[in-house]
Amino acid sequence: MLHRIPSLASVLLLVGAASLAGQADPALEADDELFFATVDVNVVNVDVFVTDKQGNPVTGLGADDFELFEDNRPVQISNFYAVEGGRTDAVPMSSESAGSEPRPKPTEPQALPQDQRLFLIVYVDNYNIRPFNRNRVFRRLREFLHDRLGAADQVMLVSYDRSLNVRHPFTSRPEVIGRALYDLEKMTGHAMTQDSARREILQAIDEADDPSRVEWKVRQFAEEIYNDLSFTIDALRDFVGSVAGLEGRKAILYVSDGLAMTAAEELFQAVMQKFVSSSVMTRMHDYNAVRQFRELTALASSNRVSFYTIDAAGLRTSDITSAQSRGMETPGLMTLLDSTYRHNLQAPLRMMADETGGLAIVNTNDIGPGLEKMATDFETFYSLGYMPGRTGEGEYRRIRVELKNDKGLKVRHRAGYRSKSVFSHMADGTNSTLLYGFERNPLAVGLRVGSGSQHEDGLYLVPIAVDVPIGNLELVPQGDFHVGRIRIYFTAIDQEDRLADLQEVPLPIRIPNDEMVRAREQPYVYSAQLQMRAGSQRMAIGVRDEIGAVESFIVKSVHIGS
Repeated sequence: MLHRIPSLASVLLLVGAASLAGQADPALEADDELFFATVDVNVVNVDVFVTDKQGNPVTGLGADDFELFEDNRPVQISNFYAVEGGRTDAVPMSSESAGSEPRPKPTEPQALPQDQRLFLIVYVDNYNIRPFNRNRVFRRLREFLHDRLGAADQVMLVSYDRSLNVRHPFTSRPEVIGRALYDLEKMTGHAMTQDSARREILQAIDEADDPSRVEWKVRQFAEEIYNDLSFTIDALRDFVGSVAGLEGRKAILYVSDGLAMTAAEELFQAVMQKFVSSSVMTRMHDYNAVRQFRELTALASSNRVSFYTIDAAGLRTSDITSAQSRGMETPGLMTLLDSTYRHNLQAPLRMMADETGGLAIVNTNDIGPGLEKMATDFETFYSLGYMPGRTGEGEYRRIRVELKNDKGLKVRHRAGYRSKSVFSHMADGTNSTLLYGFERNPLAVGLRVGSGSQHEDGLYLVPIAVDVPIGNLELVPQGDFHVGRIRIYFTAIDQEDRLADLQEVPLPIRIPNDEMVRAREQPYVYSAQLQMRAGSQRMAIGVRDEIGAVESFIVKSVHIGS
């Protein structure tokens, strides 16, 4: 199955007239002030990998062995897991027990909780790779998928072919993804078309006697590379956003021949080396993409997404040279240009991995050992959770983890996270549930969809009802009533992968005290009408209990019209 990851754009969903039923007061408007405090428990999980001088994982550490800092301020570890071989041998700490005597460990290793499960995405960048390099890497990658993933792991295959395409959705059968790689081996790679253009420009630089004759060629080539690079980064950013709401660890195994941190840097360098007085290097900075890569890695870190990057080109030798371009007169110039080219392509791969707590596999024709290290990361790690004390939506906060007695050990983790509003958090969860189908429903929310009626504009007005069991909600006494508040979030996607804007509805609940026993056995029902196009649709609903800080996300497939 092949489909595209859609952009977040409004196309088909509008919340229409709503009515309240069940144990609620219809006269209470949604924006009426309720005088109680809601609790927003937003635990930040930091996956930490500790290795010795030989790169072997270090096990047996406890929460007391770690120090955790946010923006250089120490924070208290409230949740802790020590995971070895894909199972945890430590009981998670609660916020009440943090700093107290440690609980005894269970006698038997325990399976990982839902928020620690692994989602692995094999991301093949066909636009920035050479087919021979890609297919060589695939042979090792198939072995890894077959041998090293656990039964509870979910793996997915996507490719970037100037647009982002899902080659196989998430599955717990990694061998299926391995077989799907064979289809990608038949595709071409765009990177080869750039090689010939680069060599032609190098030849022109070698033969030129005036920098003005070649500078425009270099800038034109750089502009093309930079535009392609921007599309590539945008696709990565969109994909990271699409998986942000999945509950658990997310790892993107990114396979390419590298990405340029500065478009055509080696060509600007060639002009400068030949025409020392040229000002071409000042213009090179117009094509630097470091800001875009920082934004990408900050987004990934904020959403617990780690990059594991593979330079499929392996051991590079004379990357940009050819028989025609080896005659350049400056001694050692081609060696310098090859080095510049190689480091420029690998810098983003290293940055993406370093900033998100992953690993970069570069400068090797055998990626097997690198994949083994990645597999060890998936199976053996520490998870440190804490509750940030400061608020402020959109602020990026740096995270640092240290060992109290490091003994020369190396600690690796994501670099930081960006704080989110409740709306952003629920939007991520609802959209990811819609796109990938992974539900979590502790509130036992139900969704009923009625038959729609067609309007003159061809759209259908579809009645829906969201059922939320009142017994699962946290309500607090307030005078003669028990009160609470929920927020409901709606979105949908049609058969052409058009994604709707998220709709949010805040709903207060007020139940007379003498009706509480009966009310807890009944659902709170929110009714609405959605304006939708005809055809197959998927709808996702997110519900948040504001007081209990409990969230549910469900998805339902429907067919609108005849």
